[in-house]
Amino acid sequence: MRGNGQVPLRSMKLGVLLAVFDFPMLSVGYRTAIDAEMDMQVVGEAESRETIVPALERSSADVVIAECLPYGTQGCSSFQTIEAIRAAKPSVRILALDCRCGTEQFSLALKAGADGFLTRNEQPGDVVNALRCVSRGQTYVSPSIVTRMVNTYVLRSPQGYVEDAYDSLSDRDRELLLLAAVGHTNREIAKTLHLSEQTVHNYRANIMEKLGFHDRVELLKFAIRRGVIEVSDL
Repeated sequence: MRGNGQVPLRSMKLGVLLAVFDFPMLSVGYRTAIDAEMDMQVVGEAESRETIVPALERSSADVVIAECLPYGTQGCSSFQTIEAIRAAKPSVRILALDCRCGTEQFSLALKAGADGFLTRNEQPGDVVNALRCVSRGQTYVSPSIVTRMVNTYVLRSPQGYVEDAYDSLSDRDRELLLLAAVGHTNREIAKTLHLSEQTVHNYRANIMEKLGFHDRVELLKFAIRRGVIEVSDL
C-alpha cells in the first residue's frame, strides 16, 4: 500500500547484481540462496565483463558479486573491472569472486576497490553473510583465504620476529597499523587521528620500514598474527 506512506517491501531489500558469467551453475546457486532471504534479492545479471556496467546502470543494485577472471595477455582484467564498477556507481559495494582460489587475486581485488572477497567454495550461508557484511560497510574476506594467508605468514616468519617487530612500534605506530591493516586510507586515518595526510604518510612509511613490509596485505597478515585484529573485525 502506497497511500498510507509506507515504503514497499521490495524497495527495502538489498539489491544484488550477479556478474558470474564463467560459472553459470554457481550463478544459479547464488540467485537461489539470495532470493530465499527476506531482506535481499537479485536485481540483475551481467552476461559478460563488458556488460557489467550497463547492467549496473539499469538496475537498483546495492552490491555486485563480480567474478575475478584468469590472467590473460594483458594481465589481470579483474582490476580494471572493479575500477570500472566503482567509477560507474561509487556507492555500490563490491564482492569479488575468485576464479582459482588465488591469494594474489585477493590482493589485487582489494587494491582495486573491492569490499570483500569470496571463493567458489563458499556455502550459501557464507555468501549471504558476506553480502550483509559489505552492505554494512564492513570488509569481508573468505575465512579460507585468511587461514591461508596466516599459515603462509607463520611458515615464512623467523621465530620471534613478529614479537620483536611489534615491540619496536610506538603507540602512535600501533594506532596507524590497526587502521591501515583494515583498509583505511591515509585521508581517513588523518581525519580519525586529527593529523595531516602528510604526517600519516610519514608514519605509515616508517611502520613499513620497521616491519620490512611493502603493502597492506602484509600488514593485514601481521596484524592477524600479532592479535592486533581478529578475523571477525574484517
